[in-house]
Amino acid sequence: MISFSANLSGRVAIVTGAARDIPRAIARALARAGAAVCAVDVNPDRLDETVALIREDGGRAIGWTGDVSNRFQAAAMIEATREAFGGLHILVNAASAARRAPLLTLDEYDWRRAIEITLGGAFFCTQLVGRVMADEGGGIIVNVTSTAGVLRSGEEAAPQAAGQAGLVGLTRQAARELARYGVRVNAVCAANIAPAPESSAAPPPAPLGRVGQPHEIASAVLFLCSDGASFITGQTLVVDGGSSLL
Repeated sequence: MISFSANLSGRVAIVTGAARDIPRAIARALARAGAAVCAVDVNPDRLDETVALIREDGGRAIGWTGDVSNRFQAAAMIEATREAFGGLHILVNAASAARRAPLLTLDEYDWRRAIEITLGGAFFCTQLVGRVMADEGGGIIVNVTSTAGVLRSGEEAAPQAAGQAGLVGLTRQAARELARYGVRVNAVCAANIAPAPESSAAPPPAPLGRVGQPHEIASAVLFLCSDGASFITGQTLVVDGGSSLL
């Protein structure tokens, strides 16, 4: 259940990482609000599920299987979206990779792959989509990150901490440089989110005393994509049930 509503009729959105729970919820929320959605992931099976769910909701969607950390694939994704829907107004960078290992034994490949997907993919998509938006008079970019980059990252999470912190920095810099073109760039920083709405995970040590659900992150992203956030850019909205207060 989405608790925030907006009217995105006539808008076209790309959501990366859309085979996973939170990006899937975001893609569905944008589609319910009226946007046509290109759902992107490297996992074709789960991506097909996302597209099917959007269409079952009555929304418009296509799936695009590819790796956003590859610049050429990211460019092809953008062109496929514009060809299918005739424009591009919203980008949600939500693709990420988790490679957990102690810092002293972390494999170089795991480090590079996590950074390439989380930060490199967001950079390529932001740069390429930013050019389109600048030419077309504006747009909205939302980066989905976690508290690993701004607060605490837990054990064995060096790639996550570095990648997510970089994504927050990229958000601020992109907002600064793209504002002149009418492009707003913000981030949603998520934590304590259950893997699925039906999860029975134990409540975290947070003031609200429960885990969050993917649709609550989707509501935050939807707000930042709406006209209600028209004067907000360069900001990081933390959605964690208050655990950052502890």
